[in-house]
Amino acid sequence: MKSIGKLLVSIIILSIVFLSSGPVYAETTEFESIAPAAILIEASTGRVLYEKNADEPRTPASITKIMTLLLAFEALEQGTVGWDDPVTISENAWAYKVGGSVMFLEVGTQVPFGVIVTGTAVVSGNDGCVAIAEHLYGTEQAFVQQMNKKAQELGLTNTQFKNSNGLEAEGHYMSPRDIATLARYFINKYPKILEIESMTEFTYDGITQYNRNPLLGVYPGADGLKTGWTDEAGYCLVGTAKQDGMRLISVVMNTKNEAERLAASTELLNYGFRNYELHKAIEANKPFREVDIKKGKKLTVPVQVAKDLYAVVPKNSQNDISLDIKLDNDPITAPIAAGTRVGIVEVKLADEVLASAEISTAEEVKKAGFFELLFRSIIEFFKSLFKIS
Repeated sequence: MKSIGKLLVSIIILSIVFLSSGPVYAETTEFESIAPAAILIEASTGRVLYEKNADEPRTPASITKIMTLLLAFEALEQGTVGWDDPVTISENAWAYKVGGSVMFLEVGTQVPFGVIVTGTAVVSGNDGCVAIAEHLYGTEQAFVQQMNKKAQELGLTNTQFKNSNGLEAEGHYMSPRDIATLARYFINKYPKILEIESMTEFTYDGITQYNRNPLLGVYPGADGLKTGWTDEAGYCLVGTAKQDGMRLISVVMNTKNEAERLAASTELLNYGFRNYELHKAIEANKPFREVDIKKGKKLTVPVQVAKDLYAVVPKNSQNDISLDIKLDNDPITAPIAAGTRVGIVEVKLADEVLASAEISTAEEVKKAGFFELLFRSIIEFFKSLFKIS
């Protein structure tokens, strides 16, 4: 049955890819996702490539578990817990054995923290979420407070958690934009999560279960991230895939069934990969332009950026990209040390700012001496006379 299901999923994916393999969308092409609410972003820059009802709070179902897993990874990084630390399973966690997605944790047993994290990620264990919550903060309620605190830190303005696993509860909601923001933060900070989320199966206590993400092993470059379903939420999916060095994150919510969820996610990812590319606009620590400097031994100073500056651009538009420098003080005045911030550079396509970064001086410029400045002023004076004449 599993092989038949995978075959059907593969047929659906290939059909969608084939049907959408016509002309590349232009920037002005109208595109309407079949999902009631959706968003598509590029992971490194956060640029939004498509959105539909992206700020509407909706029931997220098991997508909630992205925040639970994020707090688990933060605890691991901080040393609060170790990957192999034993976790005692409480009756509260065990109670989720009835209904929903579970790891089949048994009350009173001790299970390594990393095993619970893996089971929560791969098979969406509701019992695993409660076990993580109680182990880290004593009670699920205390853990949920930390979930909401982290949501505020990340600027998730249309998010509120009531539990750790996403089972339906009044006042428990997230918006597609908040979900994409959370997923992007998690992936960029803890890329190891994708190694786990891309596992297609997980075995615990002799029971093998399979990852419900329909993109895995079928959509090119797909390696995450989380499915969700309840009666109220419908079928939801946070998908992510990487092609040609560019990672996209798609979010679809409230689709009618598994087929529509898959079609909506595939359609979004196809749209992004067919129409956009990741362009390195400026290389790190390499002077890319000279700017004027006043009273210096040199008349200009080279500037650079500390990190490679990328921009997501429509395909075949690289020749239309421009760099616009905005100085903090214009002109810059010597003396000035190397590595001094002097302003920002904006990567622009027409009037749209695609990316920006701080710029700093690539070398030191000392102040010119009195006679050198005097000589320059005389030269400038005569130049001005010549221009007037």
